[in-house]
Amino acid sequence: MFDSVSSAALRSALDGLAARQRATADNIANINTPHYLAARVDFESALRQAVEGGSGVAPTTESRDMTAPTREDGNNVDLDTETLSNLDTQLRYQLVSQAMSSKFSSVANALKTS
Repeated sequence: MFDSVSSAALRSALDGLAARQRATADNIANINTPHYLAARVDFESALRQAVEGGSGVAPTTESRDMTAPTREDGNNVDLDTETLSNLDTQLRYQLVSQAMSSKFSSVANALKTS
């Protein structure tokens, strides 16, 4: 039950979202650091492939954002982008946490009725 594809996918999603939250916090902390390039975390495409492949276990990839325009000091962190990313990540984390909680509640209820 806990080794199911859905359980593994939920754990992978929580790991990916936590990594994204750390990257966003690092970006905001370095908003005034010259030549700092914003970090971006991607796991959704790998997670989709992992679920389709039957494992649900997906790696998290962190990269530096080379596409965003840089300021004169070479830093490309945009506070508006980071704020929106932070809010989006928090909402997604809450959703996945609730799904995981629901899954555990179902198991607990099944054990009570056995």
